[in-house]
Amino acid sequence: MSQQPATGVVMSLVSAPQLKTQVTHGPSGATLPTEAPKDNGGTGGSFSPTDLVATALASCVVTTMHLVAGKEGFTLGEVRATVEKRMTPPPRKIGELVLSILMPSGLVPEQRAMLEKIAHECPVARSLHPEVKVTASFGYPD
Repeated sequence: MSQQPATGVVMSLVSAPQLKTQVTHGPSGATLPTEAPKDNGGTGGSFSPTDLVATALASCVVTTMHLVAGKEGFTLGEVRATVEKRMTPPPRKIGELVLSILMPSGLVPEQRAMLEKIAHECPVARSLHPEVKVTASFGYPD
């Protein structure tokens, strides 16, 4: 069986005992441990695969807002976010991701509206199954 050349970013994974894995980012060599969550037989000592989905969404939202701000000619400043992953009863799947985003001060109403719209359209958000509910709230200090 011949392998096709990679056309995207390749990550590799090696499993380990006790429901753990070690993931390696191909381009950089950075590694990330994962583990099954406590409620599914793991120790809760690291990100679970579904935790990574939630984390990917929060990271993508913030990164995309910074990219758009730069293209629009303004500096966004520090954004902070939390994300809560809510699982469904069996069969287990992510039911809802609740984002809370604290935006920097000094944004005019037009910038706020544009950035909030962009948050719902980042690549990870667009990649999630439509059954996954995504709730986002934005806080502004001014």
